[in-house]
Amino acid sequence: MIKLTVNSEAREFAGDPKMPLLWYLRDMLNLTGTKFGCGKSLCGACTVHLDGRAIRSCAVPMEGLEGGSITTIEGLGAGGDHPLQIAWAEHNVPQCGYCQPGQIMQAAALLAENPYPKDQEIVDGMSGVICRCGTYQRIHAAIKSAAEEDI
Repeated sequence: MIKLTVNSEAREFAGDPKMPLLWYLRDMLNLTGTKFGCGKSLCGACTVHLDGRAIRSCAVPMEGLEGGSITTIEGLGAGGDHPLQIAWAEHNVPQCGYCQPGQIMQAAALLAENPYPKDQEIVDGMSGVICRCGTYQRIHAAIKSAAEEDI
């Protein structure tokens, strides 16, 4: 039995220990905000937080999560009230929207580590989360706005 916390709620998992966290979140907990993209930890669509660090949930097996604390996009801000979620809306970031949960979770980890990132630090901190629609300038602007909000 693997015990972990997901979005501040204690959980237990008794299934296949090799199952990726992504499928546990989506298929067993019905937390479908976290998206499947490439399945190889390359695109970032599946980004969640493990103990405050951004990880790619498609590549993390359940067996390594004992005692861990997972935060998904659903757990980031109640009702979309996290400063990044607000900034995303203000800057009209989403186009198709598919990558946005991963983008926001990566940005939240970046700002937790570096609350006032410089432009290049944002570029570096967000690398590895792909937006096929190319809304990178809006993503960048939204992160800068959220950083000004002192999250």
